[in-house]
Amino acid sequence: MKPVKATSSLCALLALSLFPFSVYAQTTPQNPPTPPVAQLPASGDSSNVVIKVRTSEVNLIFTVTDKHTNKSIKNLQQHNFGLLDDGKPPLRVLNFKQQTNLPLRVGILLDTSSSVRTRFHFEQEAATEFLLEILGHQDRAFVEGFDVGVDISQDFTGNIDKLNQGIQKLRPGGGTALYDAIYKTCRDQLLPLQSQEATRRAIILVSDGDDIYSHALESDAVKMCQRAETIIYAISTNVGPSKDKGDDVLKRMSEETGGQTFFPKRIEDVALGFNSIRDELRSQYSLVYQPTDFKMDGAFRTIYLQAIDPRYVVHVRKGYFAQKAPQ
Repeated sequence: MKPVKATSSLCALLALSLFPFSVYAQTTPQNPPTPPVAQLPASGDSSNVVIKVRTSEVNLIFTVTDKHTNKSIKNLQQHNFGLLDDGKPPLRVLNFKQQTNLPLRVGILLDTSSSVRTRFHFEQEAATEFLLEILGHQDRAFVEGFDVGVDISQDFTGNIDKLNQGIQKLRPGGGTALYDAIYKTCRDQLLPLQSQEATRRAIILVSDGDDIYSHALESDAVKMCQRAETIIYAISTNVGPSKDKGDDVLKRMSEETGGQTFFPKRIEDVALGFNSIRDELRSQYSLVYQPTDFKMDGAFRTIYLQAIDPRYVVHVRKGYFAQKAPQ
């Protein structure tokens, strides 16, 4: 698959305001071949409806923030966005919802390397408070610490007491293998969820972003997150007025997967980062669409999703890997 050239992508994006989703849907052929479609919610209350996405459909979970204040923007409509999938507008939009009610599957990943020893207590308290406020009855979370290895101290559960115990079990010490931790977590904990009901999948990563022991590369970790359709929200523990090189790593990984990175000025402000992530998870949009010229070839397909209003920034994964056709 040839990458979309930057110049052609920019021109196409500028044209999106003329062809919002609603127009795409209207201009599809009147009698197109009937594809396998999602089970769409009926009008009215859809809180208990499960959306099952087929292999020829894409389910995007994304957020929108103000370019200047970084505050979440809610209540936008389908026609407020434009989309290119692999350089082409979608064949059809099947579902668009605000503040999706899909069950949440979230992993709390705490850096337990020696470098975080003095600030680890604040991270533990903030993580527990976050889970208390975000988890609903359909949601599940797990707790993991990582240094040179990975320690899953509590597997998926909706029980807050068990999650808190998992957080309190973790102890800092050792080196840092960040990329290995992200890669293994997405592969073993989150990728298997794709065969089950549709969920919002996210990693809440609390780390300084440094890595000196991983066998996996940063790109390997990001690709595995994209395969698992998992968003990374990162909270940097590099407190202070200047950015560390690890901050750039956290920012790249979160942006590639559709998340954000938060930079507390004091270690006591780690809780503010968790609060920002909580607000984002409660201000999401869900979009299900059928791509044009979709091929089950396992190739990576780029996504360009943009708000028509230039004041707004859309946070969405940069693309996805198409499933391969059965052999």
